[in-house]
Amino acid sequence: MLDLTIHEAIGPVSIKNISQREGISVNYLEQIFNQLRRAELVRSIRGPGGGFLLARPPKDITVMDIIKALKVPVAPVFCLDKEDEISQCERVDSCVSRLLWQRLGDKIKEILKGTSLEDLLVEAKRVSRLPQPGHKYMFQI
Repeated sequence: MLDLTIHEAIGPVSIKNISQREGISVNYLEQIFNQLRRAELVRSIRGPGGGFLLARPPKDITVMDIIKALKVPVAPVFCLDKEDEISQCERVDSCVSRLLWQRLGDKIKEILKGTSLEDLLVEAKRVSRLPQPGHKYMFQI
């Protein structure tokens, strides 16, 4: 999603280009982008020059939105995953460390909900993740 955010200013971004830049297989990216499209985080453009675009502005898409769309668990330990009742520990009601893990999980969720693609784009620019100009000239004043 960050790669898409970085490159969509020039138009729809193809999965093939993302694959080449990020070193992720095209097949895997197709699966991911199908989930993101169903969650209405991206939209697809068909035909020559087609690809994917963000469905909303980067400031309106959080990391948590992406994680939910991909159905990735964010609980730091399995006993906190409310979706997975099978993994509930038999000592869940008397576990002292569970409270610590719960607080940690809450902080993780807070950060994921509070971090947008725009925030990541700003950080990427800060650490020079974005493509640099084609020259390596050094200018001194």
